[in-house]
Amino acid sequence: MREGQLARRLGLFDATMIVMGGIVGSGIFINPSVVARQVGRPALILAAWAIGGTIALAGAFVYAELAAMRPAVGGQYAYLREAFGPAVAFLYGWALLLVIQSGGMAAVAVTFAHYARELFAVPLGVGAIATVVLVALTLVNCLGVRAGASLQSGLMVIKIVAIVGLIVTGALFAPEAVATPAPAREARLPLAAMGAALVPVLFAYGGWQTSSFVAGELKRPERDLPRGLLMGVVGVIVLYLAVSAICLRVLGPEALAATSTPASEVMRRALGERGARAIAVGIAISTLGFLSQSMLTAPRVYYAMASDGLFFRAVARVHPVTRVPIVAIALQGLLAVVIALSGRYEQILNYVVSVDFIGFGLTGLALLVFRRRGERAASFRTPGHPVTTAFFVAASFLVVVNTVWQYPENTLVGLAILAAGVPAYLLWRRSA
Repeated sequence: MREGQLARRLGLFDATMIVMGGIVGSGIFINPSVVARQVGRPALILAAWAIGGTIALAGAFVYAELAAMRPAVGGQYAYLREAFGPAVAFLYGWALLLVIQSGGMAAVAVTFAHYARELFAVPLGVGAIATVVLVALTLVNCLGVRAGASLQSGLMVIKIVAIVGLIVTGALFAPEAVATPAPAREARLPLAAMGAALVPVLFAYGGWQTSSFVAGELKRPERDLPRGLLMGVVGVIVLYLAVSAICLRVLGPEALAATSTPASEVMRRALGERGARAIAVGIAISTLGFLSQSMLTAPRVYYAMASDGLFFRAVARVHPVTRVPIVAIALQGLLAVVIALSGRYEQILNYVVSVDFIGFGLTGLALLVFRRRGERAASFRTPGHPVTTAFFVAASFLVVVNTVWQYPENTLVGLAILAAGVPAYLLWRRSA
């Protein structure tokens, strides 16, 4: 693979901000209410976020060792390729492009557009605003990895400030909710309710793995990527648990389950409409930061696929001056724009969780494969391996089983899109 064409210009701070930026989007501002509707008791609501954080941390351990062991362009794509062969790696990249990343970016771009229209009276339609922001981020990232990373890091710092502001304001200025009975729930098994609650939780925690995609542009990937993964994931767990606790303190479980905008409601009770508007600005910036991180990271997978001869050769083109994969970046931006304008992004998002967690489980198995071959990471080893690794693998595949059980139609469509990559892979292998 032609890794030398990419410029190694990123450090530990960039890696940490990329990890956190890949996780924190709009989910934490909205999903606490979704979780409360599934499990109404405060202890269970917090437990769902703690369990999700534990799974994310176990995954961060796995990815940290893999990053130290194989600091290659494409990250997770490269781990799967070297553990299970090019076919499995291609299917992961295929799903990333068509389902996981592009659909998510389209949905977030439309979310940003709605906030921008309401907050700043932008005289454009939602589709036009989403297109403008996606094109602008595409252009910024084509200017070089340093430009893209600097924008992403700056937006992530603002996101942290917004979340901390929500936590502090809710704690100091909002009255505590009057204790009321937990809302009634449909009769269902406790494990089934917790399983349903974990779907939005794990969606909100997802995205830390995308930091591995830029390993080829870190100055010291074998050191900085493991550290960035661990610091970033732990930081997000702390923020998420604090936000959930504040939402419960201010709203209580019943009101939390009843609202679709818990963060705005907390700020409204603390500071009135000014507070609600302030957090709306924070959410808009958060969605923009997520888009920036996605545009920075995902194209490196398509670049790696093309370099392996498993995708259009032009996608492996690196600009001689900026030294970034400009065709891959443009492809990601274009597909996200098309999906945003098509209005199919919400449907595509429903396919994401099961496909994404198949990739997680296989990546955990990749570490077991490498360890079995006798390979060792010089700078980081997963604490508690193989128990913690097996826990992450089992948890990932249990999420897939749970999504099949809870949302069979959406999951089957996602798996069908994944399976459609098989003939595409065979076609590229034949033409290579």
